[in-house]
Amino acid sequence: MSSIVSVQGLRKTYAGGFEALKGVDLEIEEGEVLALLGPNGAGKTTLISIVCGISTITDGTVRVGGHDVTRDFRAAREMIGLVPQELTVEGFETVANTIRFTRGLFGKKRDEALIEKILRDLALWDKRDNKIITLSGGMKRRVLIAKALAHEPKVLFLDEPTAGVDVELRQSMWEVIRRLKASGVTIILTTHYIEEAEAMADRVGVISKGELLLVEDKDTLMQRMGQKTLTVDLAAPLEALPPELAARGVELGADGASLIYSYDTAADQIGVTDLLTEIREAGLRLSDLHTRQSSLEDIFVGLVNGEST
Repeated sequence: MSSIVSVQGLRKTYAGGFEALKGVDLEIEEGEVLALLGPNGAGKTTLISIVCGISTITDGTVRVGGHDVTRDFRAAREMIGLVPQELTVEGFETVANTIRFTRGLFGKKRDEALIEKILRDLALWDKRDNKIITLSGGMKRRVLIAKALAHEPKVLFLDEPTAGVDVELRQSMWEVIRRLKASGVTIILTTHYIEEAEAMADRVGVISKGELLLVEDKDTLMQRMGQKTLTVDLAAPLEALPPELAARGVELGADGASLIYSYDTAADQIGVTDLLTEIREAGLRLSDLHTRQSSLEDIFVGLVNGEST
C-alpha cells in the first residue's frame, strides 16, 4: 500500500506559546482504517484540523494524495471528507437538500442516484424530506457523515463519530465504516470508545501532549505489549502467600482466596506450568483457574502514563 496522507515534522504553536503538536510524523496508507487515540487535549482534533485545511501549520508539511494542503489547498481538500465532533447542520433544511448543497459546494454535478445510495447506506432515506431540526442526535450525526461523503472523498476523517450515540446506533455506524473501507475509502477515526478502535482499526496511533507515541498494526501491538493475567481460585483462603510463590511474582487476591500471576504473552518461557506445580507442592488445593488478556484500553492507558515502551 502507498501513503495517501503524509505528515512530516508537523508542529502547531498557538499565540502565547502553547505547542499543540510537537514534530508529528505520520504516514496513512491508502484503504486502511487508522484509529487515533489520546486523552482530551492530546492534539487529535488539531491534527485533523490541519490536514483538512481548517487550521494553519506552524512548521512541517502535510500532503493528501500528493497535494500539499497549504500550496494546493483545493486539490487536497477535495479528496477529504470530514465529520466533526460538533453537530453543525442547518436545522431548517431537509436532509436530502443538505446533502445536495454540500455536493454542490465542491463543484460536483448533481447525482440523485449517489445521494440516494448514501442516504440508504446511512438509514436516512426514509428521513430525506424531514427537516434536520426534527431528527434525533444520532440521526443528525448520520447526516454529518452523509455530508462528508457527498463529494466522494478518498479520505474520511471521523472525529468522535459515535459520541452521544446509543449502543445500537453505534453498532450500525460501525457497519457503515466497514462498507466504506470495503469501497476503498481511507478512514481516520478518533474515538474515546476503545472497543471502537479494537473492532474497526487496522492500525492504532496513540497521541499524548502533542506527541505521537506510536503507530502500529493493532494485532501486532496487542501481541507485543499484551499481558495475560492468570487467576487461580483456591479451595481454602490463605492468610499469607508462601515465599516461593511471592518470589515468582505471584500476588494474593484481596480476599485471600485467589492467586494472581501476570505474564508476557510474547515471552519464550511464561512459567505457568511450573507455577501450577509449585502451587500443588506448597500444599494448596485449586478450585478453578482462568486467564484474562490485556485489552487495547490497558495498553493505551499504559502508554499515556508512560508505563510501556
